[in-house]
Amino acid sequence: MTAAPSPAFAQEGGMRDAPPLLDTLALWLEANFDLPRAARDPHLVTLPGPELIAMRYGDGAGIAPDRVVALYDEATNTIYLSEGWTGRSPAELSILVHELVHHMQAMAGHRFACPAARERLAYDAQDAWLALFGEDLETAFDLDPAMLLVGTVCTH
Repeated sequence: MTAAPSPAFAQEGGMRDAPPLLDTLALWLEANFDLPRAARDPHLVTLPGPELIAMRYGDGAGIAPDRVVALYDEATNTIYLSEGWTGRSPAELSILVHELVHHMQAMAGHRFACPAARERLAYDAQDAWLALFGEDLETAFDLDPAMLLVGTVCTH
């Protein structure tokens, strides 16, 4: 008789050690996107959607509850994932891939002209991950090329 596998993440606001999958994703990113391996793994924390929205947008007024599913905090080396995140689908794993790109960029000291500019590689990696499973950003998240362009270009 084997014990039931433990969940990858604890409940609200919980944090656990990074799953072995994180190593695999980092190696894939290193091999396919010329990102140097980070000296340390990010912290992984799950939070309710409204808290993620508040972290990203402040008061979050008018922001749809599912608008923010994850974010990376460079100051604390933490990837925050929505409390409903399980990592059990290519689309959910692609969210972790996206945020792991930001962690690897930060650990390598990459700098960008604006916050939007750092998103290009993260979206490219996320889309490539999805392609491994016959999906893309548009089918998985309703992100079309025009939306991606607007979200990855500096406007100042």
